[in-house]
Amino acid sequence: MKNTDIRNEASRAGVKLWQIAEAMGMADCNFSRRLRKELSDSEKNEIRQIIKNLKEGKGHE
Repeated sequence: MKNTDIRNEASRAGVKLWQIAEAMGMADCNFSRRLRKELSDSEKNEIRQIIKNLKEGKGHE
């Protein structure tokens, strides 16, 4: 499975993939499709920041 690091980080933080997708302004199915191929480091860093914000309650609910 691709992007297991991102999937695991989100899971450990208690953040759902649909929440990340919403914060990125995309449908959850499109985000899941993007995760099928390994993301670039810059994309992963963006997602990690979103996970952090959501975990801290700063993201979209």
